[in-house]
Amino acid sequence: MNPDALRGHMDALLLSVLEREPLHGYAIIEALQERSGGALSVPTGTVYPALRRLERIGYLSSEWATVGGRKRRTYRLTDAGRKQLAGERTAWREFTSVIGNVLRAEAAASG
Repeated sequence: MNPDALRGHMDALLLSVLEREPLHGYAIIEALQERSGGALSVPTGTVYPALRRLERIGYLSSEWATVGGRKRRTYRLTDAGRKQLAGERTAWREFTSVIGNVLRAEAAASG
C-alpha cells in the first residue's frame, strides 16, 4: 500500500487498534499489520511519535509494564480517545461515501 495513502489516517488507525485492549508499541505495529491482512507495514519511526502525540493531547494514556522480562510502555485509549475514534469513524464513512460516489460516476460516464 502506498504510504502516502495513510497520511491523515494514522491517528484513527492507532486509536482503533487500541480500542480492544492496551498494547505496547511493537504489538500495535503487529496489530496494524494483522488487521490489514499484511497490507500495512508502518515503521516504528511513524508509530512512536504518533503515540506520544496522541498521549499529549489526551487520547491515550500509558504506563510502563514488564513483559517477558522487558520493560515496555503500554498504551491505553482514554474516554477522550474513544470519543475521537467515534468522530474519526463518522468522518471516514462520509469521506469514503463521497469518494465512492465520484469514482462510480466517473466509471459510469466512461463505461
